[in-house]
Amino acid sequence: MEVRTQATRIRIEDNDRVTITEWRFAPGAETGWHRHAIDYVIVYRTPARMMVETKSERKAVEIAAGQAMFRRAPIEHNVINEGDSEVVFVETEIK
Repeated sequence: MEVRTQATRIRIEDNDRVTITEWRFAPGAETGWHRHAIDYVIVYRTPARMMVETKSERKAVEIAAGQAMFRRAPIEHNVINEGDSEVVFVETEIK
């Protein structure tokens, strides 16, 4: 089994309404398998070529800088930077 570098995260804000986190992925880095229990929004600061793994599929995704996405919970997945450059996005979990 391949061992990947872990993406890093910095908590920007955490209050009774939202949790905002900046994620940084070196090339090949991953989040590791995790579960979202609440809805969230992601805004990409950089372009990205990501692989999103769920229990049922692997999906390649190309994302432009500035693109935003809403995801409804619950979801369990692993996200991997498959590009050659660092990927940065901001995740806002809606409580």
